[in-house]
Amino acid sequence: MQDKELYQEILGLALPWTVSEVDLDTALEEIRIHVGHPRGTKFKCPECERELPCYDHAETRCWRHLDSCQFKTFLVARQPRVNCPEHGVKTVSVPWAEKSSRFTILFERLAIDVLLATQTVKGAMGILRTSWDETWYFVQRAVRRGQDRKEAKPLPRIGIDEKAFAKGHDYLTLLYDLDASTVEAISDGHDTESGIACFSQLSPEQIASVEAVAMDMSPAYVKAAKQTIPLAEEKIVHDRFHVMQLATNAVDKVRRGEHRKLMLEDDNRLAKTKYLWLTSEENLSEKQEAQFAEVLTLKLETGKAWAYKETLRELWNHEDVASATAYFKDWYQRVIHTKLEPMKKVARTIKERLENVVSYCTHRITNGVAEGLNSKIMSIKRRVGGYRNRENFKTAIFFHCGGLDLYPR
Repeated sequence: MQDKELYQEILGLALPWTVSEVDLDTALEEIRIHVGHPRGTKFKCPECERELPCYDHAETRCWRHLDSCQFKTFLVARQPRVNCPEHGVKTVSVPWAEKSSRFTILFERLAIDVLLATQTVKGAMGILRTSWDETWYFVQRAVRRGQDRKEAKPLPRIGIDEKAFAKGHDYLTLLYDLDASTVEAISDGHDTESGIACFSQLSPEQIASVEAVAMDMSPAYVKAAKQTIPLAEEKIVHDRFHVMQLATNAVDKVRRGEHRKLMLEDDNRLAKTKYLWLTSEENLSEKQEAQFAEVLTLKLETGKAWAYKETLRELWNHEDVASATAYFKDWYQRVIHTKLEPMKKVARTIKERLENVVSYCTHRITNGVAEGLNSKIMSIKRRVGGYRNRENFKTAIFFHCGGLDLYPR
């Protein structure tokens, strides 16, 4: 089998396209495959698919293909043009590449696989032997392709959360499909307008399909949901992990205040115990369990705060809203009559939004999916040393977490 026949088979070219010449440049380590078609071949107008004779040809173009024998391989051809009576002179599409692409479909598919596996542009560059711009080009095209194809499917359970873009007060708002574990929309900032901007990226049908929205207690996101989602007050579920984080932080405030008082009396019983109080009891190591048990017997204010925090966790184990509400009211009365000011503040905060805390018993959703995706996003961000360009960061999020159909066909 000669080179032309070999590459005809390797490329999977069908008539009228045939390999006319194969050039090997050992100095540049490149193979150039010239592709053409017989005279008199007719082609379809890309607009109406009417079959027409070849009018003329565009300038010679070159498409990067999969490497051959470790040599960079390129397809070289002049694209035919047809003169359509309805649409005028149009350039015919070629079967080996998408419109406007400088790479073959097979190379783009490989590039996407490599990018997903390495999760870094620089890592993919080394494997693909492409420049940064060329490699990022695959990401941009894949995301644009995936978003164009994406259908506006129903989103019954969604979550909304903030994500730090850079150090300081620079945030993005992300909207999640909690069932598919995907990022559905992104907007700049983390205020009410940011929330509205995210919700507004959904279609009217998707907005109408929403049954529950998980979020933290941010007044901004609550307001945004009420302005965009019908009957939002009945659908908002304040994320239990966020609520428990408030309680855990309150325990730490009690510990810090008590530790300062004890140290004035040269009492260091709470020294180096911070992470004992912050860690859930079931997650303590054997050594930590022994240390924690010893500290807990000292009957400190911190121990009382921790106990109230732990009993609060039972709130989400109730079967219905009524029993969860009754449980909280009892917990609230016990906490509010203590001298533990940080815990009392948490109790009042929950009470103000109790309806949307116990709504968990109806909808059974959390923002755990968001936390998992945020971890993935942070991992990608660390691997590339951060994204200085906000739009590139959004594109990377959609590429890795958007659940998009990224591949060319």
